[in-house]
Amino acid sequence: MTPWAERLAGVHGVLLDISGVLYDSGAGGGAAIAGSVEAVARLKQSRLKVRFCTNESQKSRGELVGLLRRLGFDISEGEVTAPAPAACQILKERGLRPHLLIHDGVRSEFNDIDISNPNCVVIADAGEGFSYQNMNKAFQVLMELENPVLISLGKGRYYKEASGLMLDVGAYMKALEYACGVEAEVVGKPSPEFFKSALRAIRVEAHQAIMIGDDIMGDVGGAQQCGMRALQVRTGKFRDSSGVPLEASQSQVSPAAKSRWGAWSRLA
Repeated sequence: MTPWAERLAGVHGVLLDISGVLYDSGAGGGAAIAGSVEAVARLKQSRLKVRFCTNESQKSRGELVGLLRRLGFDISEGEVTAPAPAACQILKERGLRPHLLIHDGVRSEFNDIDISNPNCVVIADAGEGFSYQNMNKAFQVLMELENPVLISLGKGRYYKEASGLMLDVGAYMKALEYACGVEAEVVGKPSPEFFKSALRAIRVEAHQAIMIGDDIMGDVGGAQQCGMRALQVRTGKFRDSSGVPLEASQSQVSPAAKSRWGAWSRLA
């Protein structure tokens, strides 16, 4: 048995991150990462069950899937676990009415949610919406509540666009936690329940699954805490031990380590 066959013995399902693993967002919608379209096709033609597990909170699930299909990926909306729909389910179950600090691109996901007289705050990657005025309004809503509830769609530090690294929702979530003395409820990776919902969708147990992502904390660490195996790809936000992106350190790594897709393309 080859080393890779030994590592992957008993794997029946694969959870795939999207941003930084399948594509880099940016002008014109972004671009597929070299080899990713083919790797996904191979996985879907294999015996493995595949689920896309993303913290994307600037686009609705429908918009994200449409973009990926235009880039050549075989993917449907029903195959994607994303934080906005999961948050909406929580809001409905608990009778919460959110003040939304989110990106306009994902606002349609909350069309069926009552946002009058807010009794919680939902924060996502609002992009340019993270102005002082908007952050201060979210702060004021939380401070006026007897039992403040802050729900965050992920807690990533940063992500990668074609133009470079971009500050993610985690930094703003931490600011509100500090100012208001609350602890955010994270919907999305690395939340265990988020991974579990993705596994339930493909009917695979944690020990039978592997997570593939570019984030050592949210993707790899979160999956391992749930009992899954995990692989970190050398794309997206990946940095070597010196903090240098792969593209800038190619001369310092071995030929084997330069293979961005060799690791998980063998799953199929």
